[in-house]
Amino acid sequence: MRHLEDSIGKAQQQERSSDEGNEEEAPGERAVGEDELPQSHCPQWETLAKQFVEYEQVAPFLIAEEKKRRLLDFLPLFLKSAGMIVFPNLQLLASEVSKLLTKEIKKHLNGKPAEEARLALEQLLQPKREVQDGHVLLKTVYLLSQTDLRTLWNIIGSGLPAALMQCLYLFFTFPLKKSSEDGETSEGDPQTREMLVQIMHNIYKEEQGVEELLAADKLQSLLIATASLWDQCSPSWKVPTGRVLRTISKAQTKNSIVYLQAVDCIKIAIQNLFRLADTLPAHDICEAVSIILCFVKDSYPVSSALLTEFENNDGYQLLLKILLRCEGLQENEGDPYLEEILDMLTCLTTCGKTELKVSGNIAHPQLPHFDFEPKEASGMTVKNLQAFQVLQSVFQRSNDVYLCSRILAAIGTIWAWNAVNFFLLEWTLQPINQFTDIIHLKPHTVQVQFFKLVESVVMDMSYIPHEILKKIQYLVKENIVPFFTLTALRCLLNMTKKDLLFSDIFRDSGLLGLLLALLRKQAKILRKSGTVPGLEEGTEKELNAVMLKMVAALTVGSVRNTVVLKDYGMVPYIKIFLDDECYRSATLSILEQLSVINYEEYMSIVIGALCSSTQGELQLKVDLLKSLLRILDSPQSHSAFRACSGFNGLLSLISDMEGALQDPPSGLWATVGHNCVLELVFYTLQGITAALHLDPVNSNFFQKNGLFEKMAEDLGTLGCFWSQGEQQVLPGLEKTRTFAEFLDAAFCSSEPFPRWLKNCIWILNFLDHMVKGTLHLESYFKEVQTEVVETSRSDESEMRDTAIVHPGAVCVIVRLLPKLYQEGHSQLSQEIQCAVADHILSLVKSEKSRQVMCSAGLLSTLITSCHDALRNESHPLHLPLTRVFEKLASQAIEPDVLRYLSACDSDFTMDYINLVGSEVAMVDTKTAPQTAVPLSSFPWVSKGSALVLQTAMSLISMTSPRNFQLHNAALAPSFVEFDMSMEGYGCLYFPTLATVMGPSAEQSVSGGTGMGTRMFPPLSGLTLSSWFLVNKFGLLHNSHPLRFLTIVRHMSRTEQEFVCFSVSFSPQERSLVISTEEMEFQPLDIMEPESEVQNHSLVPGQVQFGCGKMLVTGQWHHLTVTVAKEAKKNCIVSAYLNGQTLGSAKMQYLQPLPGDCISMDPSSFIDVYGYIATPRVWKQRSSLTWRLGPTYLFEEAISVETVELINKLGPQYCSNFQAAQLQGEDQCTEHNPLLLVGEEKISFGINATCLSLATVQDVKSSYNEVDGRLIAKEMGISSRDSATPVFLAKNIAGHLSGVSRTIGSVAVGQYGVRVFQSSPAATSLNFIGGPAILLGLIALARDDHTMYAAVKVLNSILKSSPMSEKLMRHIGGYQLLAYLLKRKTQLLNNRILQLVFSLAGTAELGFESSVVKNYNAFQYLLCNFEVKLQIFSEFSSVKDVFYSVRDGYQNAQVAYQVQVVPKLVFLFNDVEISNSRITVVCTILSHLLQGYFNTRDILRIGLFLVYTLKPSSVDENLICLDGSRRDPTLSQTPGKTICLRNQLLKMLLDVMHSDKLHLSSEVQEETFLALGPDWFLLFAQSYLHSTTVVLGIRLLLYFLHNRSLLKRFKEGIVAGRWLENSSAGIDILIDNLKPQTPVPDHSSFLIFGLSVLKTCLTDHVHIPEIYLEVAGLLLATPHWERRAGGEKDDRDLDSMLQWISQHHITENVLKIGLCAEAATLLLEMVKITMDKPTLDAEASWEIAYPQNVIQFLVLIYWSYTQDPVWCCPDFLKTLAMVAFHSRAPKVRGNSEGLLSPDGPSIAEEKGDADPSSLPLLPHPAKKQVWDFLRVLLTDSLLSIPATKQGHPLELLIEASPEDASREQKRHFQTEVLLCAMDIFHHTSQSEGKTRPRESTASTSVMNVVYFAQKLIEKLNSRMFAADPKQILLFIAKQIVVVSHRIFFKALSACFSVSFFTLSL
Repeated sequence: MRHLEDSIGKAQQQERSSDEGNEEEAPGERAVGEDELPQSHCPQWETLAKQFVEYEQVAPFLIAEEKKRRLLDFLPLFLKSAGMIVFPNLQLLASEVSKLLTKEIKKHLNGKPAEEARLALEQLLQPKREVQDGHVLLKTVYLLSQTDLRTLWNIIGSGLPAALMQCLYLFFTFPLKKSSEDGETSEGDPQTREMLVQIMHNIYKEEQGVEELLAADKLQSLLIATASLWDQCSPSWKVPTGRVLRTISKAQTKNSIVYLQAVDCIKIAIQNLFRLADTLPAHDICEAVSIILCFVKDSYPVSSALLTEFENNDGYQLLLKILLRCEGLQENEGDPYLEEILDMLTCLTTCGKTELKVSGNIAHPQLPHFDFEPKEASGMTVKNLQAFQVLQSVFQRSNDVYLCSRILAAIGTIWAWNAVNFFLLEWTLQPINQFTDIIHLKPHTVQVQFFKLVESVVMDMSYIPHEILKKIQYLVKENIVPFFTLTALRCLLNMTKKDLLFSDIFRDSGLLGLLLALLRKQAKILRKSGTVPGLEEGTEKELNAVMLKMVAALTVGSVRNTVVLKDYGMVPYIKIFLDDECYRSATLSILEQLSVINYEEYMSIVIGALCSSTQGELQLKVDLLKSLLRILDSPQSHSAFRACSGFNGLLSLISDMEGALQDPPSGLWATVGHNCVLELVFYTLQGITAALHLDPVNSNFFQKNGLFEKMAEDLGTLGCFWSQGEQQVLPGLEKTRTFAEFLDAAFCSSEPFPRWLKNCIWILNFLDHMVKGTLHLESYFKEVQTEVVETSRSDESEMRDTAIVHPGAVCVIVRLLPKLYQEGHSQLSQEIQCAVADHILSLVKSEKSRQVMCSAGLLSTLITSCHDALRNESHPLHLPLTRVFEKLASQAIEPDVLRYLSACDSDFTMDYINLVGSEVAMVDTKTAPQTAVPLSSFPWVSKGSALVLQTAMSLISMTSPRNFQLHNAALAPSFVEFDMSMEGYGCLYFPTLATVMGPSAEQSVSGGTGMGTRMFPPLSGLTLSSWFLVNKFGLLHNSHPLRFLTIVRHMSRTEQEFVCFSVSFSPQERSLVISTEEMEFQPLDIMEPESEVQNHSLVPGQVQFGCGKMLVTGQWHHLTVTVAKEAKKNCIVSAYLNGQTLGSAKMQYLQPLPGDCISMDPSSFIDVYGYIATPRVWKQRSSLTWRLGPTYLFEEAISVETVELINKLGPQYCSNFQAAQLQGEDQCTEHNPLLLVGEEKISFGINATCLSLATVQDVKSSYNEVDGRLIAKEMGISSRDSATPVFLAKNIAGHLSGVSRTIGSVAVGQYGVRVFQSSPAATSLNFIGGPAILLGLIALARDDHTMYAAVKVLNSILKSSPMSEKLMRHIGGYQLLAYLLKRKTQLLNNRILQLVFSLAGTAELGFESSVVKNYNAFQYLLCNFEVKLQIFSEFSSVKDVFYSVRDGYQNAQVAYQVQVVPKLVFLFNDVEISNSRITVVCTILSHLLQGYFNTRDILRIGLFLVYTLKPSSVDENLICLDGSRRDPTLSQTPGKTICLRNQLLKMLLDVMHSDKLHLSSEVQEETFLALGPDWFLLFAQSYLHSTTVVLGIRLLLYFLHNRSLLKRFKEGIVAGRWLENSSAGIDILIDNLKPQTPVPDHSSFLIFGLSVLKTCLTDHVHIPEIYLEVAGLLLATPHWERRAGGEKDDRDLDSMLQWISQHHITENVLKIGLCAEAATLLLEMVKITMDKPTLDAEASWEIAYPQNVIQFLVLIYWSYTQDPVWCCPDFLKTLAMVAFHSRAPKVRGNSEGLLSPDGPSIAEEKGDADPSSLPLLPHPAKKQVWDFLRVLLTDSLLSIPATKQGHPLELLIEASPEDASREQKRHFQTEVLLCAMDIFHHTSQSEGKTRPRESTASTSVMNVVYFAQKLIEKLNSRMFAADPKQILLFIAKQIVVVSHRIFFKALSACFSVSFFTLSL
């Protein structure tokens, strides 16, 4: 028990990690933890737990019987609740119960004989007796043994294992005797037996349980008993005993093995089994042996002792004997134990101590994957040959199917363990080699299994057993047993399919020849029998089929074997087997291999068989077609297919099935199902698709020979399509379903579709897959019906991205479309027709698809096949087919096809004539609306109008641009598209750009066209001009460059080619790369990186220009690269994109010779050829797709101007620049065509428009042999090829003068190059009438919708087609259009106006610029305002034409040329013109003048403004303008003229102040002088309205801000210039009209503007805005700058002046100073105001305005005291005049500061004064005036020396009005002099307190002297009214002051000298 106790801890750990549900646990008896206890069991388990705790507590104190009783009482309750075992001490319970059960067993066995003991045990454990204690204990132990490991340990430790083993021994060895009643034995309860066995299984599977068993020495007896007493044991206990012993075997330990070895258990068992082997039945002996063998096998991993004992006691002989006894058993007899023995025997083959040593002698050849390297020893290699010999011997001796099959399976298992086992066995015992000799004697099943085993050697081990194969081939040759031969050939067939090596092996071994000979023999037999099937039956037929398959397998991939077959002459014999379906598959396979040698022979056989087959041989045709499809996967077979009339042959199959799909079928087809016919149609179309797939030759052949049309015709005769006349057209459809929904409904729903419709749908489905090029990849719908439906759905959803591969199939669908009809199903027929039409429409969604379909002729197919639907507008197919027509016509349409659109109705021409006639007969509705004849009264009007609308809408759809392109390119140019995603390459190849000939070279080596040889490189340089469009760039990590040109040259007699010039765009660096470096022309993977290319020159050989941001995908761009050669082998390279310079750089020029060559042999030559895009040698897959338009190479560097002109010509230009003319250039003035490039300088020019389809032979015959060979070499075809289409873009400069040029370019690339020749409807329309037709549509329009559509299509075509625009001008179309618009005024609206704008190029709907491009349309439509006013009530949008930041100047210049301004001004003469229209016209005038300012238009407007002036007798200030402003029409209101005049003046002001227009001083002077000053002064007259005066003054002062103009205005300017300039040329007109009338003489005279302005302003002093404008002139702050600064519209003058004083531009004042003239004007206005009588001293403006102005001037003075304006004579004189009139206040006796306190006062001399000269009421501003004058006088007396001429004091004293009396002058001068005396008095007082500066003191002394002189002078002249004594006192006082100044000055000088002396 110690080992049991030691393992408790281990058991606890295992218990924690073990799963809660053990696999041995019974259902519903799983132990759970306490936390998992269900709620319903909690009370019960608590009771049980309580009872067991009580038992546990009292158990030590109870006697054995009492203890047993309590436990047995407890257990039934425990068992009842055992569903969920939750117990606190389960291990203790298990221990107690196990011990009690052990005790009970021992008690019943003790001292009893064996049989009685067995009976006692039976009774103890049986449940069917009164006392069931033993059964309860057993059941409890059974339950507890399944709980956990710890509990099981307690059970084992109770001694129960030994007791149970003893019980098992008694039950097994002593069966119960038969009862007397029924003669049967009772073997006990099966449940009890099962519990007992399960307990033992749970105990003995643990090593501890076995150890306990060994300690009791109970195992030996039972084991020996199984070997010796098997026939006498209890039958019911055999299986349980075997289970228990196998459990013990698996749990063997070293101790158990030692135990069994010690008691010779194995030895005794073998001896006993030898005795029983002959007597026991095979089943029993196998069962007994399997138990012993289990102990031997299971013990080997622990110890080999038992195996050794087994071998030493002839165990293998025993097994051999027993296995041979099993021969003949039924499959269900002994099967499990026999299999167990064989499995254990198989396992014993790997049981051995030493590894087998074999030699590695491998026979060759072997398969490539075979690798025999002896690996390290592993447990799964064969080490025990004795065990394997048993298997081998049994197989050799037995013919039993089961035994042989099991042994072969065992061998396969051994090989699967380790492949080395095959070699170990074959190189030792050679089992397979030996089996081969006898295998033909074995049963068929064994033969099949054997050959599968041999086959696995090749398949799984990749080993070829040559010896075995030789024996098999020998047996095949002998053909001893046909079935064996058949099986062997199948094995060899499977091997042959493994690897091509077997084809050589079996050919060399003679097997191929043998098979061919046999097949020839069988073919002859078949031919003699008339190929009647059924003559061969059974194995022979299968053998022939296998031989054919074997030959087919031997020829697959083996050309030698195929040649052998052909050399044997087997082809005619192989064809014989085609007729039998059993042989057909292999026969076709052989023929398919024959195609590898000769495609033509195969095609002739298959196509011949197809054509010669009868109508009923549908399966033969299908099989042949399937074979043909497999061959057509090879592109090399397509030419043979075409040469053998394959297309016609396949189409003949369809034509032979005429009426096959009729419903119901008739004739032969009645016995053939529709599915079979559809299958044949499917594979026929599949074959055609495969032959066309990616084969341009076949595609061209099929299209060229009209086979698509034949296909449509043949399909139409199948019987499911309508072909019996007209169809019924229903007005509408109830249901509309898509084509995909029809597929679903026809085959995946319960809707009962008619048979004909299903057939039609499937044929259309086949054609749809053919369109997409996937039909040859599809499976027939019978095989994957649901997948086809799903595919149709996915195809429909992905249709947008589906490319059209075979466009001719779409034409077939269109031809079949009208035939989708059946009588009785009109509704359904039209529904499917609409669905197919919509499907066709979905196919042409993308631009590429439309272009492809245009090339395929779908438009002509639509016209011919669907004529009725296109004619009938009510037809259900009309709309979708019309949309298809329009989409295709927008890309390319022939004129004849387009003509059909306008003639689709037979009555259209007559309707047109009637409608045009009605135009002539109809009375103008505007002049006489009551007499107008309504057009609706004509019955044909509505029909004709609808037809016009339909035609116009179709043309709109055809001609409207689908996307935004450069140059308004609604017309896509012809182009070549390069798609790098298909093959990774695709290019245009130029065969002979130039040929540099040696002096003695032959001329025949030169290609090209023309005479002479073109030198290379050019002497002066070169230029590349190319139009291109990028659809999609490649990915950055795999970028593919755009190669615009690559020039390569090659010197004869050398191998290497060199790239000498290249232009490309690098997507990675987003830059244009130009290179002149010499690089080898070789594949990308071996090219040197650019960094490694050595450049020894200081000048680079490669330059880059960034242009990534300018490239936009989806737009056409123009690239120009110029290379201008300089001296010293250098050049200047420049690049331009869309006319804009990318950059310019210096680089190396092209070398004279290629590569490193420095000289040239006289007899050699240099080929120069070129590529555009990517050649084959630089193949690189990418998603890059781009298009190439017109491309040119010039042999000179063109100028920048030429580059711009070429860019303006656009991508549609397709000539040679010899007479280039821009679109619209000749509209205003005639321009001669331009010669841009000389003829001899054009190397080549290519345009896809000039592309033609040819062959290499055509090139040779049309041009020369050299170019033909070069093209064939580049395309990879034979130089004698006459079938492959060659797309040749001819050199459009080939006919020009000059030396030889290249013939053009050839498209190289089967899939990556696509050519499209553009011929859109807008171009084709010019060939059938052009704009005349469109004008006819406008004339026919009878409603606004039709009118809009007609004008829209005219707009689209004129914008997109230069030829149409020329025709429009040629026929005077714009004048006609204007007339039509005028006639149809009632039909027009704003949308049509937008189209009219677009015609002139001024309204591009938000795209591009709004510059006027069409002068004629602009002149005759937009500028014909007479027509426009009749058409539109408002035309405010016209101003948008000229209101453009970018294009306003150009449009205004155009408007100036067509004289728009006079026309606009003329509109003002309309008496009914509205206010809003005046505003719009003024706005237009403003934009025009801002865009293009000119004096001519200014004069015209100025002349009209003068016209608006009324006579002076009309006082406009009495007119109220409020009503005029509110009146929208202004009809004849008095304020109409004033408002119009004011708006025009405002407009002029806005023009002058515009931010866009900054007039220079010269232009200002020119404009001002052109009008003259008198023109401006006309608007300042007194009778004009104040608003006009303000605007006029503001406009005048705008010019006077120019100081030079102000000076000339003041000094005098000639008047009347505005009239003189406006009437220029009128004299000639007047002379012509009325010669007798004299022209008025306009003599010139000067006008002094400032003086006149002063006079004019005297009548407007009450207007505050004038003060503000003059103040602005004073402060050099114009009106527009004040407005930008936030000027407020305030009528208060004080606020205005304060605002401008605070917000004026200080910099202007500091720069140019204050304006003296403006200050003078302000003072003049103050003077006038102050002179007026004042009625109300408080509220009148006469009081406020002068005060405000004087305050303003004072404020400005203090801000700019140093400005010279304050000393200006005019200003001072004017100020004196103001003071003179205002009169200063009277001086009283003690005037403040003038005299000393004791001096007398100045006498007033009242008696001498004139009372009338004095104002009745002094003005309130007089004090401010005198204060201002005092301030100015003070400053002048202190700072201005008297020596200066015109001192302010003198100016002020002498100023006086002309009409002033002497007394007035004397009084004014006295006031001024007294004021000056007062100033000096205050100055002297202040100097006494402070020491004055020296400069001020000197000036003051001088001025005092000067003033004293003036006083004396005025006193003598009696102009000074003061006491002379006071004058003397003043002078004396000033003398004292001056003397003090002199004294102080001398004293200061003395002090300075003394200080200087002391310092020395």
